[in-house]
Amino acid sequence: MKICLISFDFWHYDEHIVNKLKEKGVDAHHINIGAFTHKNLSARLKNTFSKVFLGKNLKNVQRQNFIIDSLQKIGKQNQILVINPEAIEERVHQVIRSSTDRNIAYLYDSMERNPAEHILHYFDQVFSFDDNDVKKFGFEKINNYNYLKYTPAEQQNPELDLFYITSFDKTRIERLVNLSEKLRILNIKFKAIIAGKKSWKKRLQQIIDKKLDKNFQFRRGNIPQTEVLKQYSKSKAILDFQRNNQAGLSFRVFEAMALEKKFVTDNQDIKNYDFYNPENILILNKDFSNIEKSFFETGYQKLPEDIHYKYTLDHWVNKVFNLN
Repeated sequence: MKICLISFDFWHYDEHIVNKLKEKGVDAHHINIGAFTHKNLSARLKNTFSKVFLGKNLKNVQRQNFIIDSLQKIGKQNQILVINPEAIEERVHQVIRSSTDRNIAYLYDSMERNPAEHILHYFDQVFSFDDNDVKKFGFEKINNYNYLKYTPAEQQNPELDLFYITSFDKTRIERLVNLSEKLRILNIKFKAIIAGKKSWKKRLQQIIDKKLDKNFQFRRGNIPQTEVLKQYSKSKAILDFQRNNQAGLSFRVFEAMALEKKFVTDNQDIKNYDFYNPENILILNKDFSNIEKSFFETGYQKLPEDIHYKYTLDHWVNKVFNLN
């Protein structure tokens, strides 16, 4: 069995899929478009000139060609999975379609945020975690997955009550600041890391109150998963705010599941899942008036093994690639 994954794997989630396939004895390849870089300084300068004066991003063109070249090197595949296919040009999708017996798409984002209608006819099956898109477009529903090694709560010694990490998003930051004031009053220990460009810190500072600033850490660029996991291990619970125009479960809930961390979220739909337990998961109301310190003072209630497995990467891979 030969399977290829094509994606912009900036956060290194997708490489876990390839590693899991290899564990199962599959001849697996990963075409990571996000890892493509300019060969040298001259190429970088040439691209800058092209973007500024010609309005053309040569790097994007080269990334598209990189997919075609990579497919030619590995040959015909039994299955190809493309994650977020809207970022790939139609000419490339034609090559992908001809390079495999079964062509699959997985949408990491909602169709409202990242429209993909124009290229969906190239796929035999489209998976999505967004409940609204599943109903509207008839996609196959699948959640994100738990890719982490199971680590029982009793093997950890958290110092914080709550931890949150996010890229810059004005709406979510404003929610965070409002929640932070409640946390401060209740003496709930929390920390938030906000990743983004340096220029965003000035904009964030206009939102964040000085008395809350000690709980916020600003970082440039992506943060390695290893560091994120270290931060998780130091906290009793993980916070997650849902993106606007998106319905479904983020990776955060599955990371919390693997590490037996409590979970705090504004996603009201989470109560409809079989892993939902109000002792483990706090669903915030609009004004955050239902958050209490007592939630963080009780232990995590373990999930039944069958429910835990249902959300693992092993189960996800079996379902997507029909490996059962």
